[in-house]
Parts: sequence; structure tokens; C-alpha cells
Amino acid sequence: MNALVELALVLAVLAMAVKLLLLNFWRAVLFLFPASVRVRPEAPADRMELPPGLAALAGQLGALGFVPLGRHVEKPRFQKGTRSYDFAHPGERVFATLHLAPDGHPRLYLLTPLAPEGFVLTAGYKRPGFEVPGRYRSGSLVEAPPERLLQAHQERLQGLTPAEHFTWEERLQAGQAWYQGPGQREIRRQNLQGLLWTVVALAIVAGLFLGGGRSA
Repeated sequence: MNALVELALVLAVLAMAVKLLLLNFWRAVLFLFPASVRVRPEAPADRMELPPGLAALAGQLGALGFVPLGRHVEKPRFQKGTRSYDFAHPGERVFATLHLAPDGHPRLYLLTPLAPEGFVLTAGYKRPGFEVPGRYRSGSLVEAPPERLLQAHQERLQGLTPAEHFTWEERLQAGQAWYQGPGQREIRRQNLQGLLWTVVALAIVAGLFLGGGRSA
């Protein structure tokens, strides 16, 4: 084969491998180390500055009795992180969090920490769900309005004991505890494909260099 053609093929394959790594390496890290995600406070309630895409859902939460808590960022390694906007309904013992999906679509999920440990999580968008008896329940009700989502969340809480405090500090602690505990299984399910693509990309790079070494 012509040396220039062979070089062009090698560079094209290498470029594809690098692109795969850029797209998936952070997901592989997240699969291996889900507890590495950091939940950081960013602004209190009076400086939340909701984006326009979340205003309608925030208004519906307010009508249900939720009060704003603040804005936080959930940051995996090698990513800029996701801004989330937190609310609480102490009477119902539930947190509500709004954020924008990568495609700009508004998302809402409800979270209740349990005593002495555990969580109940109900999302208004498609996400993995499973149960650890007495400690964890998660599920989704796709595109359900906040009122219906709250009803479903309350049903999932039956037979379980919610935590007592629903302050912003407790919300931040709950978010970090989720990544360090029951959330790890969901994180790994969501990012398994990223791990596999990263392995493929690394295998391609290794094959190119090892093959080049043998040719030499």
C-alpha cells in the first residue's frame, strides 16, 4: 500500500479514536468513580436567577407551596457541571429540583431523604428506577405536571420515614450523599456505554502504536 495512503488511514482512525475519547472518557471516569461528583452551592434563593425555560415549572411549584432554596452545581470530573435550582416543601417533606437537559428541555425531580438513611426519588422524565427495600425507591412519570408528580412521590413514600429537616444545607448534603450511596448504581447504568466506548478507543490507539512498532 502506498505510504501516504497508509498514513492517511492511520491518521483518520486515530482521529476517530480521539473523538471517542473526548466524548466518552468523562463518562468512563463517572462509571468507575461515581462518588467523585461534587455538589457545590452557587447562589442563595434571592439570587437564583432562573433561566426562562424553567420559569413555568417554578411557578407551578410555587402554587403547590414549594419555596425556593438556592442554586447548586453538580460537577463530574472533566465536565463543567449542571446547574440545578432547588425548592422545598417542608410540610410535604420533599425537595424539588429543576434543571435543563443537554437539549435545553426543562426537567424536574422530587427527592426525599429518609431517616436514618436512604432516599425516595421521583422524576418527571425518563430515568432508570429500582428499589432497595426500606432504603431507596426511584422511578419516573414522564412529562407529568408537578402536581401529579408530587402525588406519585407521596405514594412512593408510604411506609417510609422522611428526614426531619428540609433546608438548603440539607438539600446539598442529600445530593452529595446520593452520589456516594444509592445513586452509584444508577450512575453506572447510565454511563456503562461511555466506559465501553472508552475501552474501544483506547484499544484502537494501542493497536495503532503497537502495529506501528512491529512494522518498524
